[in-house]
Amino acid sequence: MKRLLKYFINGLLTILPIVLAVYIIYKIFTFLDSILGNLLKDVLKEDYIPGIGLITTILLITLLGWMSTQYVTGKIFRLIDRILERTPFVKTVYTVIKDTIHSFFGEKRSFSTVVLIEYPEIGMKSIGFITTEELSSLGEDLEGHVAVYIPQTFQIAGFTFLVPKEKLKILDVKPEEAMKFLLSGGVATK
Repeated sequence: MKRLLKYFINGLLTILPIVLAVYIIYKIFTFLDSILGNLLKDVLKEDYIPGIGLITTILLITLLGWMSTQYVTGKIFRLIDRILERTPFVKTVYTVIKDTIHSFFGEKRSFSTVVLIEYPEIGMKSIGFITTEELSSLGEDLEGHVAVYIPQTFQIAGFTFLVPKEKLKILDVKPEEAMKFLLSGGVATK
């Protein structure tokens, strides 16, 4: 009986990560495919091929990216951007989304510097990411401080601490490795 239980647990440990990874990839694919795929299904009817919505979405995003670099259409996109940034309530939601996306994919990436914060009074340490070094807009008493984001385990949520720069130790760790370590609760190491 113990041997059967051991085989069952080994089977779970083997198949569960594979099944969950395939399921998550499938869900992401179907979501991305459905963005334009649902419109294309109505137009193409029997000629619809799964994945064409995803390909069309990628092509459309690429086209919009190219258009945003052109003189006339770029001005239109900047005008829309300014309108959204000045519209009450919309500006709050829009700027948070815009800044978050730019922090991951833009030229001025956040989450690229991994740091160690020490709490000597209780003998603890924590790993985080510098998200911004410019805090002057929040007040003069924050000069010399940086914003450090510490993600919570198994969640997207986290905490942002304003820490004196000299209290941080910059770690020579890839941000992806640090994020994997933090989000897994320390289970995923290399």
